[in-house]
This record gives sequence, C-alpha cells and structure tokens, in this order.
Amino acid sequence: MAPAMTAAAPLSQSERAWRDLREGLAAVHIWGMLGWQEIRLRYRRSTLGPLWLTAGMGVLVLGMGPLYGKLLGQNLTVYLPFLTVGLISWTMIAALMNDSCNAFTHAESMIKQVKLPLSLHALRVVWKNLIMFAHNFLVLVVVLAFVPQNWGWNVVLLPLSLFLLAFNAWWVGIFLGMAGARFRDITPIVGSVVQILFFVTPVLWPIEQLGRHSWAGLINPFYHFVEIVRAPLLGREIASLSWLVVIVVTVGGWLLTFLIFSRVRTRIAYWV
Repeated sequence: MAPAMTAAAPLSQSERAWRDLREGLAAVHIWGMLGWQEIRLRYRRSTLGPLWLTAGMGVLVLGMGPLYGKLLGQNLTVYLPFLTVGLISWTMIAALMNDSCNAFTHAESMIKQVKLPLSLHALRVVWKNLIMFAHNFLVLVVVLAFVPQNWGWNVVLLPLSLFLLAFNAWWVGIFLGMAGARFRDITPIVGSVVQILFFVTPVLWPIEQLGRHSWAGLINPFYHFVEIVRAPLLGREIASLSWLVVIVVTVGGWLLTFLIFSRVRTRIAYWV
C-alpha cells in the first residue's frame, strides 16, 4: 500500500514577502530592461536623448555656482565641486522619492496581467534613477577636470555609499509605492515635502554656515545620505555620525517596510 502523501504547509505572509523580495532581486533582466526602457521612451525622437539630463544639470550648476558662491561668500573653486555633487546626489534622492509613489500604480496593467514579484517594480524605479545619476555624473567629471580634488583612500568608499543609497531606495520604493497605491494623495504630498526638504537640507550651502546651530542640519537624515556620496568625491572622510545614521535608517526602514509589505502585499493588485 502506497504511503499517503502529506500536503506542504502553506507559506506564511512573511515567507511569501521574503520570497517576493528574493525573486524580484533575481529578476535583474526584467527590472533592468524596464528601467532603461522607461528612459528611452521619455527621450525618444530626441537628438541628445538622455544626455538632455546632463545638459540640464550642467546649465543648473553653471547658473547657480557663481551666484550662490557669491551670496554665501564661498571660494568658487571650492564651492563649485561641493554644489555639483550636492545637486546630483539630491536630484537622485528627490526623483527616487517622487517616482516611488507611483511604483505600483504606473505598473497597474503589468501587475494585473502578469505574475511577477511586486518588489520588482520598486527596483525598476531604483535602476532608472541610477541611470539618470550616471548621466548627471558626467557634469561632475567636467567640473573636476577644471577644479581637481585631492582624493585620498576615502574615494574607494563611493561604491559602498551608492550601494547603501540604492538599497535604501528599494525599501522606500516599496513603502511609498504601497502608500501611493492605497492613498492617491500621497504623490502630491511627497512632492511638496521633497521641495521643502531641498531648502532645509545642506545641499546648496555647507552645514558649517549654521555655526552653533549646525545640530539642525545633523538631525536631518537626508543630509547624511548626501554626505556619504559627497565627502569621498571631495576628498573628505565620511563622518562616523553619517555612517551611523545611514545604517540606522537602513535597518529601521527595511524592518518597517517588510512588516507592512508582508501584511498588505496581496491587496496591492486591488489598490492599483
């Protein structure tokens, strides 16, 4: 008599969410193609294509550099690289937050018709903005050709900084993507908050300008995410506080996102 076959125990919510994350990350051929395709569609029939991103950032740096350098009393040879790195870093952070709100809603037809890991759509947003960052980085290359920096060993930490930025962008994409799918007012709210954060974060101005009130900049986590990219490119050591803040945000953000994602993952298809 054949032994009775036992049915496999159903996966828990957390196990399904974890599998979604693993399979989403492994599907690099899909989110990589989708991210690049989105940029190509945005600039189709354009002469320069994605290089318009580089041109726009170059004009912004050339226009703001001398003006803000004069207003802030900064040496232009020091301030111009500082401003350039700050702008390209913040542009990526701001775009990631704004695009993340629509990570699932913009993929509505795909979510409803094709069985794919939902976390893949957040990775598409991350990859698209990394490509845009690479185009904007060309502006910094030109600036550093005229104003070279005294790079030390700290520059080798840049890949780690970009990895941490992208790894955080993944949970932000999932978190804001869920919020944006459930509550459509999230997109304009986040857009307004990002605009305010741009002016209160030390992007255009050095944190030293605050003097004894520099604590107001140090408690801003966005400053530390900009700083872990900016410091190595300017030949400076990344402060221990910046590493600490980034690690705490990474761990806390992923824990919170995973808990929510585990509970509402099956509802996202109905929300979009």
